[in-house]
Amino acid sequence: MTLTLKLDDYLPYRLSVASNEISRLIAKAYADRFGLSIAQWRLICVLAEDGSATPQSLVARTAMDKVMVSRASAGLIARRLIGRAPNPEDARSHHLALTPQGRALFEEVAPTAIAYERALLATLDADEIAGLKQTLKRLEAVAQSLSAGDVPSLDVSDRNASRREG
Repeated sequence: MTLTLKLDDYLPYRLSVASNEISRLIAKAYADRFGLSIAQWRLICVLAEDGSATPQSLVARTAMDKVMVSRASAGLIARRLIGRAPNPEDARSHHLALTPQGRALFEEVAPTAIAYERALLATLDADEIAGLKQTLKRLEAVAQSLSAGDVPSLDVSDRNASRREG
């Protein structure tokens, strides 16, 4: 039996397209109204929620690479939305934290972010929204596990046979 891949039915493709469309929509709003990139907004949100953080911890928390975190933080520092302080535990690192101006911007942008989320989810009921969020978290965890090599084999013939039997 040959496998047929239909791009429009392929989950990674659907997730990527949906993510790109949503990111484009939100990026335009954040750039036009607040002069922020998605990466900068993500850093502001994490710093607002978690407090001071090192660039390394921001990389892990935001799922952005070092270069994206570095560029986003440099832009926010230049705008005085975040501040940089030495890390007493590691002289090679530093801590980033929101300034009062950064906190004020977060408080201004957050309602817009919530409004976009509500608009995107408007056609789903509360159970569907909860299920979607839970499913996305599970898919993320599985992807991380696969990326870490935790799955010994991805033999598609075995998986297809089990699907036919089940």
